[in-house]
Amino acid sequence: MGFLTSVTHGLVRGADRMSKWTSKRGPRTFYKSRGAKSTGFHARGWKYVQVKEKVPQFVVPNLTGFKLKPYVNYRAPAGTDTPLTARALFLEAVAPAIEKDFKEGTFDPNNLEKYGFEPTQEGKLFQLYPKNFPR
Repeated sequence: MGFLTSVTHGLVRGADRMSKWTSKRGPRTFYKSRGAKSTGFHARGWKYVQVKEKVPQFVVPNLTGFKLKPYVNYRAPAGTDTPLTARALFLEAVAPAIEKDFKEGTFDPNNLEKYGFEPTQEGKLFQLYPKNFPR
């Protein structure tokens, strides 16, 4: 990139965006390496005091005899799971309980709250219908 091109970029896009990202431009806690935070503080006499609570501790499970590898090839075939629809969710979660109560003779169509049905959306954070219904 030539001199005129970089000057033009600086004028058109903003000169501040063109300068290098250094620790002088970042916040006080920014260290120009891999984004690691400090593990201590600088004391008098150029000494660095490391705080034990700030040192990260990695918890690694025992993987002896574990057969899977930590890499998944990008050429791996896509999953065969079908997307979950409202009907499928109903058939898996609610329908068995309704069917069981129906066979036992305890099913009451006026008491659908037992199965998770909510007649109104009052008091809900995200009301589904009719207030937030897309038009």
